[in-house]
Amino acid sequence: MYQVIARKYRPQTFQDVVNQEHVKTTLENAIAQNRIAHGYIFSGQRGTGKTTVARILARCLNCVQGPAVTPCGVCASCKEISAGGSVDVIEIDAASNRGINEMRELRENVRYQPARDRFKVFIIDEAHQITNEAFNALLKTIEEPPAWVVFVLCTTEAHKIPATIASRCQHFSFRSVDFDDLVARMDWICRQEGIEADADVLAVLAQAGEGSVRDSLSALDQAIACCGSKLSAAEVRALLGAFSLDSLEQVTQALRGSDSARMLQVVDELERNGHNLQHFSRELSRYFRNLLVARIAGADTRLVAASAAQRERMAQIAGEFSEEDLTRYLKLTLDLFRDLQFSLQPRFHLELGLLRLVQAGKLVAIEEALAGLGSAMAGAQAPAAAARVAAPAPPPKPQPARGPSPFELDRAKKSALPLQLPPSAAPQASPAAQASAAPGEGGISNWRERLHAAFMEAGMPFTADAIEHSQVAEGGGELQITTPREHSLALKAEDVQKVLRQMGGKPLRVKILIGEVAAGDTAPLESKAKQENELAERALSNPEVRRFREVFGGEVRAIRNLKE
Repeated sequence: MYQVIARKYRPQTFQDVVNQEHVKTTLENAIAQNRIAHGYIFSGQRGTGKTTVARILARCLNCVQGPAVTPCGVCASCKEISAGGSVDVIEIDAASNRGINEMRELRENVRYQPARDRFKVFIIDEAHQITNEAFNALLKTIEEPPAWVVFVLCTTEAHKIPATIASRCQHFSFRSVDFDDLVARMDWICRQEGIEADADVLAVLAQAGEGSVRDSLSALDQAIACCGSKLSAAEVRALLGAFSLDSLEQVTQALRGSDSARMLQVVDELERNGHNLQHFSRELSRYFRNLLVARIAGADTRLVAASAAQRERMAQIAGEFSEEDLTRYLKLTLDLFRDLQFSLQPRFHLELGLLRLVQAGKLVAIEEALAGLGSAMAGAQAPAAAARVAAPAPPPKPQPARGPSPFELDRAKKSALPLQLPPSAAPQASPAAQASAAPGEGGISNWRERLHAAFMEAGMPFTADAIEHSQVAEGGGELQITTPREHSLALKAEDVQKVLRQMGGKPLRVKILIGEVAAGDTAPLESKAKQENELAERALSNPEVRRFREVFGGEVRAIRNLKE
């Protein structure tokens, strides 16, 4: 009957175990010094040798020539343990024997001495599946077992083992197997089996295992069944659903040329060939991670799980991008892989994610943008000054004619005074008078008229009447309204804010004061407002500020004089 490669070439001694030097050395020394603990916890990712080392430990303890660091392999005990048929080495699957009743039965079994061997070894696989009640039933037995009992708890999730159990055992953490060690192990097995496999094939199989020996050997068994005695890298990739560097390099080629259409073609080819888009996004994120590592650490780094030729090629590709760009691409591909886990339209998400990669490649660092802005301003100052001297002054724009305001109409109706004619029909006022009533200068009558008209238009005559009998002044981003007490109930700050939003302009805070209305009360505030308006005009007219706003846009919310 055929036996799979992972079982056929299962290590029988500590020397055969790939990697895990820290575990092998400690256990060998403990056996040699006869300092064998009564409880061990072997934890680590799948396929790294936890159960295998537990069986080797049982063989070392129960070998006829032992306890020995290297079991003989020919005695009855060694053969039975290797075959899984030893009476005194009990393997328990905790995934299906996880309850308190099973642990009670185990506790009763511990009391009896071994039938033939030196030690009775209990190997409990998937130990994290045991319930808390069952662990509690096993506490005293693990803490003080008979002299002939050794417990070995194997688990992939050590954090689920209760601290009360872990404190009674010695804990060994198994590491994932290095890429080069995994390739060397499969190369040796291929030679033993008479299989032709080049470095690219072994690299694909090792990458599929992700540090697990058993997973890689299972993939090798599958590849032999598919391809026969001669393995091809292209066929193995198609079998395992892996992507070659050529297919992943299409993305970097599109990024180099900022070719969005090519990105869409990549997705279309994946869809037509029936590839899993989630798997592609995961491989793409790993690809950009390897490019980033190769860009930082060089082509000879052991941090990239690939063959030497592949590492050299990735280092060449990574040299065409900056470290910042590769970091940005890696972050975007990781976000893309996360989004695809819950996407109902994976193709649309993948297309959007690849187009984002192209757009991210066009981004310019803020330092470069500011440096380019400074050089452009320096080159444009002299021609701009000459143009200002040579160009004639543009003619002043005619001001549109204004009729009487609603405030004037209401006042004329109340006092039966003649209406003021529009500026087009009335005598022109002096420049000083025009400046005092110009909008935006903080004049009392101007703000009062505008608010009165807005409240009349909004159908709020009582509030409009309160504004008419109040003083209004603007300054420091604040609109201050001083009103007599008899009009204070009709004037609310939220109503004024609402009307100001309808009028447009810059946002202002509203402050309502109750007091006597006097013409000179707002003079200091008006002077401050005028100074701030002049400061704002001077700052916004600066050519560098204008250029900055043209490039970056945005809104200037506040201006501060640094000399004050």
